[in-house]
Amino acid sequence: MMNRKPFTIAALLVTMIALVLGVALTAGFTRANTLGQAANAAAPNVEYTLITGGDTGKLVFVGVGGEIDGVVNPTLTANPGDVVQITLINGDGMLHDLVIDELNAATSQFTEMDKEEVIVFTADQAGEFVYYCSVPGHRQAGMWGMLVVGQATSAAATGANIVRSPLDVPPPVGDRGPELVEVEIVAEEVVGQLADGTTMTYFTFNGTVPGPMLRVRVEDTVELTFRNETSSQFPHSIDLHAVTGPGGGAVYTNLRPGEETVFTFKALSPGLYVYHCATPSVAHHIANGMYGLILVEPEGGLEPVDREFYVMQGEIYTEEDYGTPGYVHFSHEKMLDEQPEYFVFNGAANALTLDENMMHAQVGETVRIYFGVGGPNFISSFHVIGEIFDRVYDQASLTSPPLTDVQTTLVAPGGATVVEFALDVPGRYILVDHALSRMERGLAGFLMVEGEPQPEIINGTLTEGSGH
Repeated sequence: MMNRKPFTIAALLVTMIALVLGVALTAGFTRANTLGQAANAAAPNVEYTLITGGDTGKLVFVGVGGEIDGVVNPTLTANPGDVVQITLINGDGMLHDLVIDELNAATSQFTEMDKEEVIVFTADQAGEFVYYCSVPGHRQAGMWGMLVVGQATSAAATGANIVRSPLDVPPPVGDRGPELVEVEIVAEEVVGQLADGTTMTYFTFNGTVPGPMLRVRVEDTVELTFRNETSSQFPHSIDLHAVTGPGGGAVYTNLRPGEETVFTFKALSPGLYVYHCATPSVAHHIANGMYGLILVEPEGGLEPVDREFYVMQGEIYTEEDYGTPGYVHFSHEKMLDEQPEYFVFNGAANALTLDENMMHAQVGETVRIYFGVGGPNFISSFHVIGEIFDRVYDQASLTSPPLTDVQTTLVAPGGATVVEFALDVPGRYILVDHALSRMERGLAGFLMVEGEPQPEIINGTLTEGSGH
């Protein structure tokens, strides 16, 4: 039996003091962790100040002072081992914070105008880290930037750029007769960049998502050379919805790594058609990026427009949660349960919001978008915020009269549409699926329109923080 010592009042007081100190120390330790190891950090030797909004009227961070002064979402730099201090100023009176997940650094969320919060942390690992506002929707609207610790990682470490430019549209066929058109498609497995700091293995046609847009006219004969790269780990094939015949060509093209074949087909029906890999698991190959569009123009060609763009939507299923850095793995279970982590235009999260992939046009021009859904599972409610489609070729039927004055159009997985609209007012127009929670999973694109303001069409004073 254990011997017990008498429990005196003095002992009780000692115990109570220890408990109070323990709670205080625990709270202090937790706060220090929240502030990125501030309690253990030495005096900072790298300091940055950011302000939310910064008179831009947008949901962004703006640099204050030094080389980053006035820069939107500036790239911050440090060396491994540096003690970094970031001061966040609330410049728009809305709810904001600043978070760097991997470095355990975060301010609290606060709304007070001109209030400042400071985080201090040790940059104890090299790499590229996203700083962002964690208020729902703010990161997706543009409140994020990069902290680079040490040398920026190489393209190989961040993954290849697999994004197909929306400008990559073949020239119009025009008013010509039927011809023999030769096409070469290569199945290639690529470790590509899904998001900043996140990579995955894509299955691609010609190294991008979507694959190349093909453009022919009705009654053309297409000679398609198809090859599966020797570096592939899987067999691949191609099924073109524009093909009349078994498997849309897939029965002739199911190739092991290193194999090549040729088959021909006649384009019998005009329209805009999806093509995709049809090797089991078909949904897996599509979800990993193997889809594209083939346009079969009617006799005489299409009416000319000023700008043409190529955009496709897909969803991506990963074992890891949305936003997890590093290499992420395909999840067959999530695909079967139809629970994607990412929705994407042209292959990667928010790809068409980046400077190099944005679409550009001028007031007074007419735009045509060739839009398709690779899927494999979700319907798109395609919409351009701030525009009305003058003409919609519903389900990509080019020989039916177009719908007119359409706000949002449904596009099935494995389906397509063609939309046209005139540009009347300058500004930024956002391409979305109007199932709008998908924006927070990476699904948005920007059409930047330049020109003189049109106050007779729209006029007012800009308000801050709309995200548009």
